[in-house]
Amino acid sequence: MKVMAQIAMIMNLDKCIGCHTCSVTCKQAWTNREGTEYIWFNNVETRPGLGYPRGWEDQDTWKGGWRRTKSGKLVPRQGGRLSSLAKIFANPNLPDLKDYYEPWSYEYDKLLSAPKDSANVPVARAVSLADKEHIDTIEWGANWDDDLGGSMETLDNDPVLKKMNLDVAKNIEDSFMFYLPRICEHCLNPTCVSACPSGAMYKRTEDGIVLVDQDKCRGWRMCVSGCPYKKVYFNHKTGKAEKCTLCYPRLEVGQPTVCSETCVGRLRYLGVILYDADRVGWAASRENEQELYQAQREILLDPNDPEVVANAQANDIPHSWITAAQESPIWALISKYEVALPLHPEFRTLPMVWYVPPLSPVVDAVTASGNDGEDHKVLLSAIAQMRIPLDYLAGLFTAGDTRPVELALRRLAAMRSYMRDVFMGREGDESIAGAVGMDGKTIEQMYRLLSIAKYDDRYVIPTTHPEMPRGISELEGCPVSYDTEAFHGMAPAAMGRAGNAAPRRPSLPLEVL
Repeated sequence: MKVMAQIAMIMNLDKCIGCHTCSVTCKQAWTNREGTEYIWFNNVETRPGLGYPRGWEDQDTWKGGWRRTKSGKLVPRQGGRLSSLAKIFANPNLPDLKDYYEPWSYEYDKLLSAPKDSANVPVARAVSLADKEHIDTIEWGANWDDDLGGSMETLDNDPVLKKMNLDVAKNIEDSFMFYLPRICEHCLNPTCVSACPSGAMYKRTEDGIVLVDQDKCRGWRMCVSGCPYKKVYFNHKTGKAEKCTLCYPRLEVGQPTVCSETCVGRLRYLGVILYDADRVGWAASRENEQELYQAQREILLDPNDPEVVANAQANDIPHSWITAAQESPIWALISKYEVALPLHPEFRTLPMVWYVPPLSPVVDAVTASGNDGEDHKVLLSAIAQMRIPLDYLAGLFTAGDTRPVELALRRLAAMRSYMRDVFMGREGDESIAGAVGMDGKTIEQMYRLLSIAKYDDRYVIPTTHPEMPRGISELEGCPVSYDTEAFHGMAPAAMGRAGNAAPRRPSLPLEVL
């Protein structure tokens, strides 16, 4: 057993309101310079839909992720090293700019400089930021499905709907939608690292963050093709690949990522997870795609197990990281409560950004039928008839296996029903918890984490330097007390430390398959 540590994220989709604050703040912090106009390290998609870039989930087209051979070996879907070298100067498996969108601005100066006595109304035409030519028709964007009013125009081309052979209603009163925020998955078995001919892509051994060494990058763009989530971008100005860094300068001083810090719905959780690096290849090469989710869960280790702790210490994982893993919301949501699921495990990259699936408005539908929408017997039986089909969620999170998705949704519904009794001043009904394999105490713990968790409960991030305290409650100079939870920004002194953090020297890449 080789124990390693990984910074992971979980997003609770039940809380996402599609405000795009995370996207805007990430854009302002990391991609607000020339050459990155079309780059969104964080974007929020409306599902069902085609996403960003257009149709990124269709690996028959883009050849991302890993493919399992008949012998059980994993090879990149786009081909091995010889195949990559053969097309190094002309890679055919790249999304075109039209699959992202051609970034544009408007000729605002024409409005300001138009003569007052002009017979024509001045117009600010759209102008491409790439070639400065006029754009007459804008065809795609970072969340075009939402801009189209619920993706009715693109519904038939959704790769998940096609793969699951689902025929969904197109009447607006019967349709469904939810928001899916996406960042780089910082996978345990990243294809982008394996596909990079120059070795510029690497996975840091200390925290598992996948980065690009800008000095080594030669702009071959094999990483763009190799990433099945299409979260590696090419900067046409610098000729280098760029991607989400998981805000590692902030993590190193114990602060959460910018997207997490500014999230209006408080739906993001950050923490340390311990895993067995010796079994990564085993987990990623399961023959049955529907076994990949459970296999990945099996290589995630219990941080409270004395044997795991001993092995972690033997592998030089700092004590502060082990403690953070024991307090981590990530382990609790994935393994204790079993409500978090990975995004497209069939890509075999073992992603480390997981999601709590959305519980569609089933209560209102049950109530409208004349039943008690909060009664657990009625509520749990109605899960399979939700407006958001279980098959669709399973196509996103469990390679088509509906059982883990249904279990997660049933536990979320049971939590709602159980806590209603508590808030009404009644004793919690243990039969509700028992119906989903839990007890009342565990239900209340899950409720506290998912619904009312404070800042330090959602972000359990060890600092690089053990002498630095972790968390907002330990910061000096915070203008209000932590208990009021009215201010989640950093004190000026703390912000100065974060802004002046020196970049880490790249560590050696992890051995990849």
